[in-house]
Amino acid sequence: MEKTFKAIGQKNQMLPEQVAEQIKELIIGNNWEAGHKLPNEFEMADQLQVGRGTIREAIKILVAQNIVEIKRGRGTFVCEKPGMVDDPLGLSFMNDKHKLAIDMCETRLMIEPQIAEMAAQRATIEDIEKLETLCDAVEAKIRQNVEHGQEDISFHEAIAACTGNQVVQQIVPIIQSSIMLFIDITKSGLKHHTIEEHRQLVEAIKDHDGKRASEVMTAHILQNQRNIEAITKATQKGDRYVKESGAQKSSTGA
Repeated sequence: MEKTFKAIGQKNQMLPEQVAEQIKELIIGNNWEAGHKLPNEFEMADQLQVGRGTIREAIKILVAQNIVEIKRGRGTFVCEKPGMVDDPLGLSFMNDKHKLAIDMCETRLMIEPQIAEMAAQRATIEDIEKLETLCDAVEAKIRQNVEHGQEDISFHEAIAACTGNQVVQQIVPIIQSSIMLFIDITKSGLKHHTIEEHRQLVEAIKDHDGKRASEVMTAHILQNQRNIEAITKATQKGDRYVKESGAQKSSTGA
């Protein structure tokens, strides 16, 4: 039986935030999936016994939280990934991208080897087939010398999906934002290592060898980290050289 709104009792509690919570409870309670259309403004106002202005404000709150989206002329719908915002950790506002890339590698080392181990223990035949397809997609893009970041992210998210753990599947997309950052910093470096290590990961998961999957994932991330550290040092050395050269030119009047 589908759940309905509960009327908000006291008038002094008729706040947009409370209405937004009611709508969230309705979405969760009825298991409304992405694309499900919400009742219209008139229906919600009538059921909740609040004004249409309050409903509009509540919808704005839910849009900002990426729970619902408004499609002009069609209505309000549940988002693809309700509650998931693009940059929940504010990573895009961290200026030192080299340090951020290294910090993300450290974070991945804390989490992803264990995810790989669990994936190897729990992966189904269908999971493994999807991993093999995504692994092929990454390799194809790399060999074509074209951008492969999205395929790489999808590959790592598929490993998380193998665990069957819904919390892990929500966390990994945030962690994987570092892949795009890594590719940008290294200009898609370590292509050979990426192909080889992805293949090794798939084989370990296919063999349900959790220990080997964990070890390969650790080696994969460490290789990325070492490359970022080397590029960071080279960049810093180049910056110092430019500054010193500029100072020398200035002192000689050149």
